[in-house]
Amino acid sequence: MTRRLITLAVFIAALMTTGARPGHAKEVVEILLRGHYFVEPATVQITVAVEPDAKNRSLRIEADGERLFRASQLSLDGATEKRIHAVEFKNLPAGNYILRAEVLGAEDVRGMAEQELVVSGSGQR
Repeated sequence: MTRRLITLAVFIAALMTTGARPGHAKEVVEILLRGHYFVEPATVQITVAVEPDAKNRSLRIEADGERLFRASQLSLDGATEKRIHAVEFKNLPAGNYILRAEVLGAEDVRGMAEQELVVSGSGQR
């Protein structure tokens, strides 16, 4: 198995065996990214782990950059929702981005995770 798959498997096992407390961002939501540096036009596959909870209503994933903002929102089915979600952002131009994943309840943000991402111009990798 590759190192990334092993890391993902360990993370999923930890999520399944630990009793996460809602309200602690890392325990509510975490971004799992395959790399942090990409070449434009970048296709970035983002995996987000969300701790299921009855109060979870939606998951918002954003790529916030200097020249581009892109977002996707998924509905969550509370405590019965799956833990792992995948989103793909295509054709990201060169620039620095903040990836943000927010788990939203009916009235509040239940948890948020951020991660940096760099997309370089052609040949500048």
